[in-house]
Amino acid sequence: MARIGKTAAADAYFEAFRRARGVADPAYDLARFGDSPGLADELLELVLSGVKRATAYLLRDVEAGLEDMGRVGAHVVALDGAGTPRCVWRTTDIAVKPLIEVDDAFARDEGEGDGSRAYWLAAHREYFAREAARRGFAFDDRSPTVFERFTIVWPPERADV
Repeated sequence: MARIGKTAAADAYFEAFRRARGVADPAYDLARFGDSPGLADELLELVLSGVKRATAYLLRDVEAGLEDMGRVGAHVVALDGAGTPRCVWRTTDIAVKPLIEVDDAFARDEGEGDGSRAYWLAAHREYFAREAARRGFAFDDRSPTVFERFTIVWPPERADV
């Protein structure tokens, strides 16, 4: 995911959610998965289908101002590869630990590939190594990683509640 600026479309989408669900807090974050529009769409489809209920990102990116740090209870508007709002999630759990400490349950909750820890590690090593090479930082299995779980709260036909 990457930090991205809010748009009128995202504001309107979140406002519709707030009105419909009676949410008082106007604050929300934005998220778009991956490093390309195609990957963003692919991962968001996993969210919308109910398979993906977690995401991970490097703490280094939060510290560098490239990512927003998730907060338990916070609302996040998820965008597709074109920047269109597609759902709102509510963060339910945050943990920070080395990448290598991912467990089977988290890998399954991320819903990618075959859902195994081995697949998850291989895919995330590849993605984070690509980001490290592109941005010029060191990355390895001990890199502090943010593990975030969420539940879909909008739109109603996608909501987990």
